[in-house]
Amino acid sequence: MFNQIRWQSGCAAFMALGITAGAIAPLVTAAPSFAQTTFSDVSSNYWAAQFIQELSQRGVIAGFPDGSFRPEEAVTRAQFAAMIRKAFNKSPKRQVVGFYDVPSNYWAYTAIQEAYTTGFLAGYPGNRFEPNQNIPREQVLVSLANGLEYSASGQADSTLQYYSDSVNISSYARTPIAAATEKEIVVNYPNVKFLNPKATATRSQVAAFIYQALVSNNQASAINSPYIAKVGEPIPVAITIPQGTVIPVKYDKAEKILVTKDETAPLTLAVSQNVVTDTGSVVIPVGSQVVGKLKPAKGGSQFVAEKLILTNGQEYQINAASEVISKTETIKKGTSTGAIVKNTVLGAGAAAAVAAVTGDRAVATEEVLGGAAIGSLIGLFFGKKSVDLIAIDPDTDLQMTIGQNFQVSLK
Repeated sequence: MFNQIRWQSGCAAFMALGITAGAIAPLVTAAPSFAQTTFSDVSSNYWAAQFIQELSQRGVIAGFPDGSFRPEEAVTRAQFAAMIRKAFNKSPKRQVVGFYDVPSNYWAYTAIQEAYTTGFLAGYPGNRFEPNQNIPREQVLVSLANGLEYSASGQADSTLQYYSDSVNISSYARTPIAAATEKEIVVNYPNVKFLNPKATATRSQVAAFIYQALVSNNQASAINSPYIAKVGEPIPVAITIPQGTVIPVKYDKAEKILVTKDETAPLTLAVSQNVVTDTGSVVIPVGSQVVGKLKPAKGGSQFVAEKLILTNGQEYQINAASEVISKTETIKKGTSTGAIVKNTVLGAGAAAAVAAVTGDRAVATEEVLGGAAIGSLIGLFFGKKSVDLIAIDPDTDLQMTIGQNFQVSLK
């Protein structure tokens, strides 16, 4: 399957509104000049972190005084109306109505009136709005589709077949949700095909929906998330990369790497050429990263890969390694440290050896792989007049061979 010559393979509130549970009225604050965009309970790898960060930067949502965001907390209809008011600037398209359960002194009165007159939200029979009712996910999506006046371009039922639980979508919501799906407003975590339409929408989910609505309306830049529902996306195809395939790599930070024959040093390399199948499909794009370590091996050093990170963010555990590098460079007492480290990075052990033999301890942290400290290692080389270090040319010595078949998913 892989061309052996070509690839050298060996094988074919939202504080705008922040309401605490059970509170009668929220704390309402103006958006700060420098909005808080990080929260104690939203880690950088949280599925909705980027949506939350972007909306908080815009002042559409905010956290609570304790520094939290409470991403799993439910959203009420009144809270959602307040967020809509912050996110969108639309002209009214219908007259104001008076909801009997939303008095003029209610904290969200203006937001609810605007959400109604601009077409984002409607009331219930009997002139009720139910402002304190938790809002379901399907109602949020209907609101966004209606308010932005989106229509489904195809058959709604056909579009909704994307979701494994489409039978649970209410009849009133089917066409608007089909439109929202076509516009890539729908975000489903952890299963992108599971809509869970009647579940109460959480703060993180509403943040994702609103941000995607802004993207669909050309008001925000797209976020790359695997949880955005995309109808018509090709089904991923599993491709096996065979054992023996060579991955060409490069290291842009230096022209040479020095390590001792006994040390292990972290190293991340970049794929320097596309790895393709014999039909031309790119399976490992140029620019992908290979994360691993230089390790002692047979009197020399060898790069052992641990993880492959493709340019689209997909990560795979990988079994691959370079040949053993045994070339050495001798560092002697009196040699200029500047000459040694020019265009060179060193393992912590090699840096300590250079410092001890030359007597110059001014090896910069950025010249040491992983930024490791070398002070405690210098004593290992005291009294030595010279030391032999493994000298690696990263652009030629570190190309690696895959040790066993592994699969990647192509779209």
